[in-house]
Amino acid sequence: MTYEEAKRFLEECNQYTRELTLEPLKEMLRRLGNPQDQLSFVHIAGTNGKGSVLAYVSTVLKEAGYQVGRYISPTIFKYRERIQVNETYISRADLTRLAERIQKVGQQMLLEGCWHPTMFEAETALAFLYFAEQGCDLVVLECGMGGRMDATNVIQNTAAAVLASISMDHMGFLGDTLREIAENKAGIIKPGCTVVTVKQAPEAERAVRERAAACGCPVVIADPEQAVNRERGLFVQKFDYKGWSQIETSLSGEYQFANGALALEVIDVLRNKGYEISEQAVRNGFRKTVWIGRFSVVSEEPCVIVDGAHNRDAAGKLSETIEKYLKGKRLIYILGVLADKEYDLVIEKTAPYASEIITVMTPDNVRALPAEELAKAVSRFHPRVQAAGSIKDAVDRAYGLAGKEDVILAFGSLSYLGALIREVQERRQREK
Repeated sequence: MTYEEAKRFLEECNQYTRELTLEPLKEMLRRLGNPQDQLSFVHIAGTNGKGSVLAYVSTVLKEAGYQVGRYISPTIFKYRERIQVNETYISRADLTRLAERIQKVGQQMLLEGCWHPTMFEAETALAFLYFAEQGCDLVVLECGMGGRMDATNVIQNTAAAVLASISMDHMGFLGDTLREIAENKAGIIKPGCTVVTVKQAPEAERAVRERAAACGCPVVIADPEQAVNRERGLFVQKFDYKGWSQIETSLSGEYQFANGALALEVIDVLRNKGYEISEQAVRNGFRKTVWIGRFSVVSEEPCVIVDGAHNRDAAGKLSETIEKYLKGKRLIYILGVLADKEYDLVIEKTAPYASEIITVMTPDNVRALPAEELAKAVSRFHPRVQAAGSIKDAVDRAYGLAGKEDVILAFGSLSYLGALIREVQERRQREK
């Protein structure tokens, strides 16, 4: 099996649709020796902020000298980005070798009349095999969607169950009310863990507390309002939180203060569980954390910022960040979304700040909304909108509209931001 064949095999696992159950993955993991049982986890669910919290916590743990696994989705640059140890992607050779093991087990399951795991489930099994092989001290594990029936929720050894901001998203799959969605995401809580949640809307917090109480788990709540003395910037930010003073991070955006507060609470919980994490490791970890795609500056003159705001809550936070960080700037948007998202709400919240809006269709995604259809939706909220034929076309149009002091802000689905960043980088190389 080659690397490309391994990727193709994993993609083809999506043909195995069935009723929602974790049993096929559990059976596959049993046949693989239950590698997840050799590992301990920080398990993160939520609607927005999961990735940033994962990045902070895993980088701090790495700085503290631990072997740290990262499991993330979606990815921005490369497929192998989803499985990392100490911020190094799994190699092509290791991914191919482990995919062959997964394939053999899957084929045997089919021969015996068992259901076969889906793509995300097969990837999750592969990740657990890799993390166990690498001797990870902790795995920081991001839910794909939801919590209770997410493939990542087959684990048992949860040190901290972390709930980032919960809001309305994936309705129909997770529930039609905030409480139902919160109950689903709180499904990652298991007996023996400590629950760490950011301050939630009342109905979401009740759902989290009820699940924690049913499992006999203590609850720690991060309060973003206690992240004070905020020094904002596009490249460096600082804040105080409870006993921590002047925590410095290179991640920008107003929402990073809440994400940072939640990460600090997680780190304190891990310290209380016996993990040795010095103050210097915390400070170095926050300062060194990199998480592209969350109000990230990827070029200057003109300033190009990318952000993965794709739902109502994230759009509201992006609007707040625009007001605080880009006030008075002329903004040119590039917007690409998936058809099953609440893109009307995203447009409504963000359109008032734009001078021009360029829409684009996210590539290689069956759920992508065509640029022309998105432009039509935008036109109900903003008069100056144009549909681009490709990501390169969108970048060229944006640069044609922007002066050196203006800002190009590309946001929406994370699935197209990697290609857009590469396009911006190639343009810079051509102009040198």
